[in-house]
Amino acid sequence: MSETPRTIVVTCLENLFVHKDFEAAKAALHPGFVTHSPGLPSGREAFTDAVRNSPLAGATAEIEHVVAEDDLVVVHLHVGGTAVVDILRVEDGLLVEHWDVKQPG
Repeated sequence: MSETPRTIVVTCLENLFVHKDFEAAKAALHPGFVTHSPGLPSGREAFTDAVRNSPLAGATAEIEHVVAEDDLVVVHLHVGGTAVVDILRVEDGLLVEHWDVKQPG
Protein backbone atom coordinates (compact mmCIF):
# COMPACT_ATOMS: atom_id res chain seq x y z
CA MET A 1 0.00 0.00 0.00
CA SER A 2 1.38 3.41 -0.93
CA GLU A 3 1.71 6.25 1.54
CA THR A 4 -1.01 8.87 1.73
CA PRO A 5 -0.28 12.48 0.71
CA ARG A 6 -0.64 13.42 4.40
CA THR A 7 2.06 10.95 5.46
CA ILE A 8 4.38 11.97 2.62
CA VAL A 9 4.13 15.68 3.49
CA VAL A 10 4.43 15.26 7.27
CA THR A 11 7.47 12.99 6.88
CA CYS A 12 9.14 15.45 4.49
CA LEU A 13 8.51 18.48 6.75
CA GLU A 14 9.68 16.58 9.83
CA ASN A 15 12.86 15.67 7.96
CA LEU A 16 13.37 19.30 6.89
CA PHE A 17 12.56 21.10 10.13
CA VAL A 18 12.67 18.62 13.03
CA HIS A 19 15.30 15.98 12.18
CA LYS A 20 17.36 18.21 9.84
CA ASP A 21 17.71 15.22 7.48
CA PHE A 22 17.87 17.20 4.25
CA GLU A 23 18.75 14.22 2.06
CA ALA A 24 15.65 12.30 3.21
CA ALA A 25 13.50 15.41 2.67
CA LYS A 26 14.99 15.90 -0.81
CA ALA A 27 13.94 12.34 -1.76
CA ALA A 28 10.28 13.31 -1.20
CA LEU A 29 10.46 16.24 -3.64
CA HIS A 30 9.83 15.95 -7.36
CA PRO A 31 12.89 17.08 -9.40
CA GLY A 32 10.70 19.84 -10.88
CA PHE A 33 9.33 20.90 -7.47
CA VAL A 34 7.80 24.40 -7.65
CA THR A 35 7.46 26.73 -4.69
CA HIS A 36 5.34 29.87 -4.84
CA SER A 37 6.93 31.23 -1.68
CA PRO A 38 8.75 34.55 -2.24
CA GLY A 39 12.45 34.20 -1.54
CA LEU A 40 12.60 30.43 -1.94
CA PRO A 41 13.84 28.86 -5.17
CA SER A 42 12.03 26.10 -7.04
CA GLY A 43 13.64 22.76 -7.86
CA ARG A 44 14.44 19.88 -5.51
CA GLU A 45 18.12 20.75 -5.02
CA ALA A 46 17.73 24.52 -4.81
CA PHE A 47 14.79 24.35 -2.39
CA THR A 48 16.43 21.95 0.07
CA ASP A 49 19.72 23.90 -0.08
CA ALA A 50 17.83 27.14 0.65
CA VAL A 51 16.09 25.60 3.68
CA ARG A 52 19.37 24.04 4.90
CA ASN A 53 21.08 27.46 4.73
CA SER A 54 18.20 29.56 6.07
CA PRO A 55 18.24 31.18 9.53
CA LEU A 56 15.40 28.82 10.53
CA ALA A 57 17.50 25.68 9.84
CA GLY A 58 18.79 25.59 13.40
CA ALA A 59 15.47 26.54 14.99
CA THR A 60 13.19 24.25 16.94
CA ALA A 61 10.13 23.19 14.94
CA GLU A 62 6.84 21.63 15.93
CA ILE A 63 3.92 20.57 13.76
CA GLU A 64 0.66 21.79 15.29
CA HIS A 65 -2.09 20.79 12.80
CA VAL A 66 -2.41 18.86 9.53
CA VAL A 67 -5.39 18.91 7.16
CA ALA A 68 -5.40 16.76 4.03
CA GLU A 69 -7.85 16.51 1.15
CA ASP A 70 -7.12 14.61 -2.05
CA ASP A 71 -3.68 15.72 -3.29
CA LEU A 72 -3.42 18.84 -1.06
CA VAL A 73 -2.02 18.89 2.47
CA VAL A 74 -2.05 21.93 4.78
CA VAL A 75 0.38 21.99 7.70
CA HIS A 76 0.44 24.56 10.50
CA LEU A 77 3.78 24.55 12.30
CA HIS A 78 5.88 26.73 14.56
CA VAL A 79 9.50 27.19 13.52
CA GLY A 80 11.73 29.27 15.75
CA GLY A 81 8.94 31.50 17.01
CA THR A 82 7.34 31.92 13.57
CA ALA A 83 3.94 30.44 12.78
CA VAL A 84 3.96 28.91 9.28
CA VAL A 85 1.17 27.41 7.20
CA ASP A 86 2.46 25.30 4.32
CA ILE A 87 0.21 24.05 1.54
CA LEU A 88 1.68 21.23 -0.51
CA ARG A 89 0.44 19.29 -3.51
CA VAL A 90 1.43 15.65 -3.91
CA GLU A 91 1.50 13.80 -7.23
CA ASP A 92 2.67 10.21 -7.77
CA GLY A 93 4.07 10.03 -4.24
CA LEU A 94 6.22 13.18 -4.48
CA LEU A 95 5.74 16.79 -3.42
CA VAL A 96 5.31 18.83 -6.60
CA GLU A 97 4.07 22.25 -5.48
CA HIS A 98 4.28 24.48 -2.38
CA TRP A 99 2.71 27.67 -1.03
CA ASP A 100 3.14 29.19 2.43
CA VAL A 101 2.25 32.05 4.72
CA LYS A 102 4.28 33.14 7.74
CA GLN A 103 3.42 35.14 10.82
CA PRO A 104 5.96 36.24 13.44
CA GLY A 105 5.25 34.75 16.86
